[in-house]
Amino acid sequence: MAQKRIFEGLRVADFTWLGVGPIGMKFMANMGATIIHIESYTRPDITRVSAPYKDWKPGINRSAFFALYNDSKYGITLNLRMPQAQQVARRIIRDWADVVADAHLPGVMEKFGLDSETLRKEKPELIHIATALQGKTGPYSAMPGHGMVGVSLGGFTQITGWPDREPTVPFGALTDFLTFPHMVSALIAALIYKRKTGKGQYIEISQLECSAQFLAPPIMDYMINGRILGRTGNRSDSAAPHGIYRCKGEGECWCAIAVSTDEEWRSFCKVIGNPRWTKGSGFATLQGRKKREDELNMLVEEWTVNFTPQEVMKKMQAAGVPAGAVQNGEDLVADPQLKHRGTHVILEHPEIGPHIYHPPPYRFSKTPHEVTMPAPCLGQHNEYVLKNILGMSDEEVADLLVAGALE
Repeated sequence: MAQKRIFEGLRVADFTWLGVGPIGMKFMANMGATIIHIESYTRPDITRVSAPYKDWKPGINRSAFFALYNDSKYGITLNLRMPQAQQVARRIIRDWADVVADAHLPGVMEKFGLDSETLRKEKPELIHIATALQGKTGPYSAMPGHGMVGVSLGGFTQITGWPDREPTVPFGALTDFLTFPHMVSALIAALIYKRKTGKGQYIEISQLECSAQFLAPPIMDYMINGRILGRTGNRSDSAAPHGIYRCKGEGECWCAIAVSTDEEWRSFCKVIGNPRWTKGSGFATLQGRKKREDELNMLVEEWTVNFTPQEVMKKMQAAGVPAGAVQNGEDLVADPQLKHRGTHVILEHPEIGPHIYHPPPYRFSKTPHEVTMPAPCLGQHNEYVLKNILGMSDEEVADLLVAGALE
């Protein structure tokens, strides 16, 4: 007998877009929830028009960005500026959904009559979970922005990069990836509460507040000691050598090495052949290595350039020294450990063709997950949702098309 996914039977009307909301709802879908992702042709999910594209040819259904975080969902297109489309959205919520998710600025859902206060008058058991960059209330709640703005507002940009250069934006919209676990956890808590009481909830999540928790140590250090964390490149206060070191090979070839303990240092020295410079008292302790870190890094790289990244990684790992080859996308797809863990699943997308999708990175013993279908093309499931889920007739669907409510 097949094991049941934990959220099977849960139904979500998904009005989120960009990063955090779609990522959170993707993981709910992979664990069994039925998700209807609602957008429109005039206001599509912005990741649809974000690179990279299949074969680098732009197209509304060709973005790998959108595809990666919207698998296992049904996709429909409602022009919510039209009253008829608003009625369909309310019908999806009233007659079908257990949860509404949105990621809009304050006032947007209210304008369409889809705000929590309005919806829960008709359906008190409804759970509405909403996320915005700085929340839905407060003096900065109306400031538009996404994760790339959030990392700067949160202080991540200021502490990322090299000490002698300008701040560097961390790769990707970091706050999206830091926030979505909070979103999923809060939703699970609301579902448990609803099971016990029969009551719904409205949950509001600020991406900035969620992400700031990950800067707690430097914030506390400033509050208590007055120290401001600066940019340190790849260095660590608790390890040396600690960096990315050039290796042998064509193009950019690097390997990361981190030595934190005296035992790891002795193992590291043994791997590189215990050269004379390792025997001096200046490198015997972490404190000594930190004082001469520039020199140390050059000496380490004099050894690593004689080997490929994989050779360095295997030699170090065999000796108990943390190390990892720096990989590009092609390397990650071919990585034997990631293959063994089932990190990549290939599904056939209607326009992109074979495309890589990521199942959740965790494993539960009794509740499996599954990537069930590729990300939807724009409006791909209009007919299925309207007829099979809502029970609408051909004439009703045709009327929506003529009115411009269904795109």
